[in-house]
Amino acid sequence: MNLTDDSAVSFFVIKGISDAPELQVPIFLLVLFMYLLTLGGNMTILLLVCSDPQLHTPMYFFLCNLSIMDILSSTVTLHKILAVFITGDNTVPFLACMMQMFIFTSLVCNELLILAAMSYDRYVAICNPLRYSTVMSQRVCALLSFFCWLLGFLESIPHVVVLSQSFCYRSKEINHFFCDILPLVKLSCSDSSLSGLLMFTCGLFLSIFPFLSTLIPYVFIINAVMKIRSTTGKYKAFYTCSSHLFVVILLYLTLVCQYLRPVSQDNLDSNKFFSLFNTAAVPMLNPLIYSLKNKDVKSALRQRWCRTKT
Repeated sequence: MNLTDDSAVSFFVIKGISDAPELQVPIFLLVLFMYLLTLGGNMTILLLVCSDPQLHTPMYFFLCNLSIMDILSSTVTLHKILAVFITGDNTVPFLACMMQMFIFTSLVCNELLILAAMSYDRYVAICNPLRYSTVMSQRVCALLSFFCWLLGFLESIPHVVVLSQSFCYRSKEINHFFCDILPLVKLSCSDSSLSGLLMFTCGLFLSIFPFLSTLIPYVFIINAVMKIRSTTGKYKAFYTCSSHLFVVILLYLTLVCQYLRPVSQDNLDSNKFFSLFNTAAVPMLNPLIYSLKNKDVKSALRQRWCRTKT
């Protein structure tokens, strides 16, 4: 169906998180608070890593990539709900909606792949420490980062192509607070089973490949740690991985609840909660998880604070 049909749309209307008028101000303040914490926390990580030579290591290089992705994903998804409250305009042009969906999906894929690269970095550090500086050289880290970003954007193309070609939609209203894949699939006039199958299989592939790439190194890590006789040694080894492992579990649980369910059985209202958690809470928590449990980051933060005071 082409754009001249009555059911074709040139813009969408974002429904938002809730219709209740009394909840609009609390929702706005909550989202704004989480967004500002996300910006502040992740920008702090970036500044600390860039300014402190002791943090110029592969682990913090990947952590910087993660911080950049968190800032971008939060900005691309939360800016509209904040703008709606200020301007009252809840419409999104069709092209802008497709672009928002593409960028957000790409960043999610990028983040999963970066977490897999961080898992490999921990594997080399624990299982092959004598060759760590050789294996995880600057060139290797740069290549891993480049391919994570590249594959993330390439993997998102099928979703955008299918939905952008479907100019016919049953309604202009998107039951969400940004242009996500699932609500757009439900609105599309095209074969929903085909779109749903594509989304489910691509989502499964995007989750399984990074998940296995993250899980397999931890199998070797756990095996190596269990061979350590010293209880203190075991604790230190697990401690170096605990922050990363917690972030991995948190993100994957959210994504599984959000996307890896059959479209016909999905509840978009409940999906908003998982989306808000994924786009606002997780990026906000990431710098806190890594900084509060990391001695190097806390030391760099204290040094920076002391320099500021003097």
